Amino acid sequence: MPPDHMPAEGHDSSAFEVQRAEVRDGVELAYVREGVGGVPLLLVHGWPETMRIWWRNIGPLAEAGFEVIVPDLRGFGLSGLAPDGNYDPAAHARDLQALVTETLGHTRCVAAGGDLGGVAIQDMALRFEGLVDRQVLFNTVPPLLGDDYAAAGIPSPTAREARQTADYFVRQARDADGLAAELRTPEERRGYIATFYGPRLWAAPGTMSRQDVEFMTEPFADADRFRASIANYEPALGARPFSETPLVFEPQTAPTLVLYGPEDHVIPRTFPKMMEIACKELVGPFEVAGTGHFLQWEAPQVLNQAIRYFCMDLLRGGDS
Repeated sequence: MPPDHMPAEGHDSSAFEVQRAEVRDGVELAYVREGVGGVPLLLVHGWPETMRIWWRNIGPLAEAGFEVIVPDLRGFGLSGLAPDGNYDPAAHARDLQALVTETLGHTRCVAAGGDLGGVAIQDMALRFEGLVDRQVLFNTVPPLLGDDYAAAGIPSPTAREARQTADYFVRQARDADGLAAELRTPEERRGYIATFYGPRLWAAPGTMSRQDVEFMTEPFADADRFRASIANYEPALGARPFSETPLVFEPQTAPTLVLYGPEDHVIPRTFPKMMEIACKELVGPFEVAGTGHFLQWEAPQVLNQAIRYFCMDLLRGGDS
């Protein structure tokens, strides 16, 4: 979105009222809720993000008729740390289910997210049958269906590609304490996070301004929340146990709209083809030219309209 079309909420952290609720096991989630009474729409951030990544989507989607629910995941942003120490897809999925159903009283919802948020949504859709009416996924980790992908001729990343994109993953998964200890000040922690919005080329060139990066990195200045955020990587390589086996080894059955920002240097170009195999009821995949990993911020109008049209019958009062 060009700067002269920046929405009023822009980089204002207080643009939306933030509410808090203890959802389960002593975990307190902070969340924004706009458009109460509309079609429930859960927007879930990934890493290195907080609810702020959705600031350009909340207002337009509420105006379109959605009840927009935007939490910070446990350990991120304004949400509390996890008393049980669990930071993994199943823990996030259970928190989100409790927020949507027990705190807010909904029996079904539409869900959208990328990166870690997309993984949490996929787990939630399978773990709680019937809860996710439809889902919108972009630039996330597809279901782990290696044999199916290989049978379809989808190549695995080369060793060079893996080194270029996964070094951060290995460090955060295997030496999270060491990394956290190295980043001793708020400025150093924010500087580390800023690399993912800039020189690591997760975003398309030119789509993240200096003000954007400052806005997105601010919540990671806190040492405890920075450490909790990277704890999400530890279960993947065995440095921290999963709270439960993540539901990532089977196809998605909920109706799914898939988008892809192709300028992303962490989610591979094979993502659209993998999602064609992994989603049983699929719309797309559609590439959004000129965007990367942070599609909801880089092309908010595109994502807002895609969600709106994908759910037009629900917005018109169709059976949900």
